[in-house]
This record gives sequence, structure tokens and C-alpha cells, in this order.
Amino acid sequence: MKDPSLKAGVISDLTLLSTVGIRPVLVHGGGPEINTWLGKLGIEAVFKNGLRVTDAETMDVVEMVLGARVNKSLVNLIQQAGGQAVGLCGKDNDTILARQMVEKDIGFVGEVTSVNASLIESLVAAGYIPVVATVASDGKGQALNVNADTAAGEIAAALRAEKLILMTDVPGVLHDKDDVESIYAELSIRKCNELVEAGVIAGGMIPKVDCCIRCLSQGVAATHIIDGRQPHSLLMELLTDEGVGSMIVGS
Repeated sequence: MKDPSLKAGVISDLTLLSTVGIRPVLVHGGGPEINTWLGKLGIEAVFKNGLRVTDAETMDVVEMVLGARVNKSLVNLIQQAGGQAVGLCGKDNDTILARQMVEKDIGFVGEVTSVNASLIESLVAAGYIPVVATVASDGKGQALNVNADTAAGEIAAALRAEKLILMTDVPGVLHDKDDVESIYAELSIRKCNELVEAGVIAGGMIPKVDCCIRCLSQGVAATHIIDGRQPHSLLMELLTDEGVGSMIVGS
């Protein structure tokens, strides 16, 4: 989320939710900021099949930007909004373990193999909002760059969370990508699979929907894809009967 006012609004709403008994965990990536810093350092940003090619030099920048700059800026925003937050990354306490993906020539890109939620659970129990940067460990000291949506889903499953909410820059799952009014308010796993086969769910929405389906299969009750650009979308999804975006459920 590149707009500072939108980011501040989301964080303010997240903090408000924490004061009324909801226990949020914020999981984040930071692709635009990574690209900015790669440019400042004269390193070309390269993508292959939608994945960031992450050589050793790029991995250093990813870890620095996600684990320090982006993570601590979000912690600071939460605390300015009156909340209590603790920033960590997947390497801390081996919270996110991953293995290097088998695709050739993409470097230190990982797929999540397990989540140790004990540190996050301790922070939540103590009243903190954990802010998790999606830099994982391979268990042998090597940092790996992992997809933020996928990591969020695996963390939600490990925490036995009631909901997973993915914030993106589209209204939700659309029947017609050019018509924002064609949004699916609620979808079952079966309907999602049908829409993928029909080509209605395509491109960057496929991994988000796959993440939701996997999360549901691991015990999370409901998953949501909402538009982070819409003011107070988080509050509207959680605190109103109508909600916003698309809810994906198991049945």
C-alpha cells in the first residue's frame, strides 16, 4: 500500500479493532519499497513467471527492507494510533520455515513448509499486535523470500484463526474484471474452482484464491479478499452484516 494516508487509515482501523476484543496479526510484504531500494542501490529488479528473482544481493535488500524499514514503520504507525505492537520476521524463533523453490534461476525464493506460532501466540496473549515480515528461514541460516499472502494463510492456519483477510488493490473476485459491480460477495471452494476453470478467476487473483482455499482446508472458518484502497474496508468487513469484498467459505 503506497498511499501514506490509506496506510495510516488501515492501521488506525486495525488498532481500533484490537481495543474491542479482536486480536489481529498483521502479515506484510513490501514489493514497491523493495523495488525502490533496489533502484537506489543500482540493482535491477527482475521477475520470472511472476516471481521476484532473488539472488544473494537482492535477498540482502529484501531482508533489510521488509524486516527493518517496512516492518518498523508499521509498528510505529500502530503505536502512534494508540496500539501496542511488536515487529518480527519469519526468521525469529523459526516462525516461518521454508524450502527453496525448485524453479530454476529464481534464487532464494521459498515456499512455506511449517509455521511455529508460539512467539506470535505469546505476543497476542500479552495484548500486542504482532507485525510479521515475510522473510523465512530454511532452518540452516539462509533467509528466503516468501509470498506474503501465502505466509499469512499459513500463519492463520497455525493460529487456528477465525478469519484470514487479504487486502489487495481490487474490490474482490469479479465476474467481469472491468466491472466493479460484478463482484462475488460470497464464494464456496467449489465455485472458486469452477471460476478458475472457466478463466473468470485468472492472473494474480489465482494465488490469492488458492491461498484462501488452502487456509480453509486447514481449519480457518472464513477467508476474505478486500480492497485496501476503500476507506475503512477492514471495519466494514468485520463489523457490518453486508461486508465488503469477497468472502470465500468451505461450503
